[in-house]
Amino acid sequence: MSFVFFTDRDLGKRFPEILTAAGLAVKRHDDLFPPNCPDEEWLARVGRAGWIAITHNARIRYMPNERDAVIRHGVSLLVVVGKAPLKDLAESFIATLPRIEAFLEKHRAPVIAKVYRASPEDLARDTRSGGSITLWYPK
Repeated sequence: MSFVFFTDRDLGKRFPEILTAAGLAVKRHDDLFPPNCPDEEWLARVGRAGWIAITHNARIRYMPNERDAVIRHGVSLLVVVGKAPLKDLAESFIATLPRIEAFLEKHRAPVIAKVYRASPEDLARDTRSGGSITLWYPK
């Protein structure tokens, strides 16, 4: 199954560029919405289109309006976790892609999941190690 990924504004330009260079279909927030667009608005569009939303905003899953928009509009939302440069987070996302795709095929929207980088130990052994993905909603 092929997915279209939508990158939230907080992921900047480089993150989606890296995903696109890896062959993924990517829609960028700033190409479709004004910078101050409320999350509820872009979440509704993403849900209607059936895209997979990616954000780095870990707080979004705790905000009632945003969480309700994910549920109401049937969004699959992936929260990229980590305090690393966006380039590293994008490369980790690509390395984790087989696990992400398997997760998305198993869990139908609405869903919120956290995508983690590989552990420092795994990265020391192989800098291209994939991370993990865990379900946050529904539990």
